[in-house]
Amino acid sequence: MPWLEWFSLFVRWFHVIAGVAWIGASFYFIWLDNNLKTPPDWKKQKGIKGDLWAVHGGGFYEVAKYEYGPEQMPEPLHWFKWEAYTTWISGILLLTLVYYFGASAYLIDPAVMDMSPATAVALGLGFIFGGLAIYEIACRSPLANSPVVFGLFFLVLLSLASWLATHWFSGRGAYIHVGALIGTIMAGNVFFKIMPSQRLMVDAVANKKPIDPSWGLGAKLRSVHNNYLTLPLLFIMISNHYPMTYQHPQNWLVLILIGVISAWIRHFFNLKHTGKTKPSILISGAVAMLLLSVWVSWPKQPQGALVNNSSSTSEVKVNQDDVHNLIKKHCVGCHSATPTDDTFKVAPLGLVLDSWEQIEQRAAPIYLRTAQTKDMPFLNKTNMTEEERQLIAKWYFENLNN
Repeated sequence: MPWLEWFSLFVRWFHVIAGVAWIGASFYFIWLDNNLKTPPDWKKQKGIKGDLWAVHGGGFYEVAKYEYGPEQMPEPLHWFKWEAYTTWISGILLLTLVYYFGASAYLIDPAVMDMSPATAVALGLGFIFGGLAIYEIACRSPLANSPVVFGLFFLVLLSLASWLATHWFSGRGAYIHVGALIGTIMAGNVFFKIMPSQRLMVDAVANKKPIDPSWGLGAKLRSVHNNYLTLPLLFIMISNHYPMTYQHPQNWLVLILIGVISAWIRHFFNLKHTGKTKPSILISGAVAMLLLSVWVSWPKQPQGALVNNSSSTSEVKVNQDDVHNLIKKHCVGCHSATPTDDTFKVAPLGLVLDSWEQIEQRAAPIYLRTAQTKDMPFLNKTNMTEEERQLIAKWYFENLNN
């Protein structure tokens, strides 16, 4: 229905806008906190703990952070919470529209686990909020007293969650649910810890009461958690465009490795903000990402193919008509100037395969999506067989070697 597509577009658009605002605020305040300098004595006497000068937009800015608080509570006092809340609300709405209303199309993969849409939705919600509960319990336990131990625990938690999701849902649905879990944890950090701590601090300052240092330390710790989770979450938000990741046989491991590498690269910038420049972090992160991409995308030679419905050896050349007929049978229903598919009324990604010339031009993506990631045809609606996929692979490598 066109109205639903437009609604989905506006929700996705708003989700991206809110996410940019939230992540931008997160990056800025971590940068700000790491760049505060010891102020002169006259500022210390006013209760200022650290200050910073900046120039932007044609003017100079002076930022000051108080040890306790100002003598009088200013009005208005700006809070940063709705960036997080609106990002989460729009994200959950988008998850519902795409993956829960369309569970049969996007969330369920019978080759992974055959289940009803209702079961898939229940598992998805349990996965997200169950993971949030485990994280919150850990944050309130002695584990939180050791950043290294907690970091290892959290890595294990996300690894188990990723493995579980990829054994329940489609690859694409699994990735987006791990992203929803991370996003819910981040929004929960704001709702359950950061905002309550800030309210306690504001109330204490307004009523001239002492501030418990644990309030600020706890809020700062959760902010740091969110800061390191931003890059892995951003990857997951764009991952549905890159099936070589979520369709890989070890897709859960690919996800975890990308998350760890991106958090490691984020660590470089966090250190740099404190005046510590360690290029080795950036270099090792780039090398690790390169090695990961080589491992994930290393082409696999076909083991043999079916030609003219009979077994063939690798020496037999693939017939052009056989490949063309396969494309017509399995792909042109969607990838045509005039699609006949019930779901797609416009060729996805603008990829049109009506003529042999168009097929030859797009040989690489055809091979990638049918023979390597095997996420096409969409939901395998046309029942493409493994032998047919190997035929396309064999044709691709023959043309590659010519």
